[in-house]
Amino acid sequence: MRHPSVRPPLVAVAHGSRDPRATATVESLLDLVRARGLDVRTSYLDHAPPSPVRALDGLREAVVMPLLLTEAYHSKIDLPGVLAQACRRNPVLDVRVTGTLGPHPLLLDALERRLADVGVRPSPDTAVVLVAAGSSDPSANATIAATARAWRNHGWYDARPAYASAASPTPAEAVRALYAAGAPRVVVASYFLAPGYFADKVRSAAEEAGARAVSPVLGAAPELAEIVVERYGAALARPAVRAAV
Repeated sequence: MRHPSVRPPLVAVAHGSRDPRATATVESLLDLVRARGLDVRTSYLDHAPPSPVRALDGLREAVVMPLLLTEAYHSKIDLPGVLAQACRRNPVLDVRVTGTLGPHPLLLDALERRLADVGVRPSPDTAVVLVAAGSSDPSANATIAATARAWRNHGWYDARPAYASAASPTPAEAVRALYAAGAPRVVVASYFLAPGYFADKVRSAAEEAGARAVSPVLGAAPELAEIVVERYGAALARPAVRAAV
């Protein structure tokens, strides 16, 4: 049993990308969390080392957090699978698994922070398209749609969801639909944790469709670091469990 004053490490599990900008961005975010006093280990589900299994090697206890913006295939299927593998390799390991980064009210603050970086703030003459990666899981896409609906109350002309893959509307379709509905100005908010293929694709398509601005990815936003710390604290209030093997 661990001493009450010794907190278990946080093993952050990001999606992973071959794009070096993505791993650098994840580390920048986690550096903000480390600055809050947490022992943080980084891992990736795919495309980049280390794997969650490797990051959990040698630990007796850990808090595992998926650095994902919605609950979908990776958090529901992939992560439980790798945790089961980790427990087979390390039979003394106890884990607490947090929820994903989203949904969370602070994410809207982070999105507005990134839009402010490109000179955009909520305004009754500006509509915003919230663009996520998209998923084959309908509940994940519904979460993005609900987030866009909630964002309408922040002073925008309108706020609508769009998806880079697997669902509709596409970013270009959403931008054009808002102009057709009378929006004087349309901007796009990138609901991605880190740079990569989808973020680059969305920027190009949105600008071609007439978007006046496209925000950077969320990246090392202090709001995201706050969510990580909050999820970690909530996990510590629950008993540790063994992943199913």
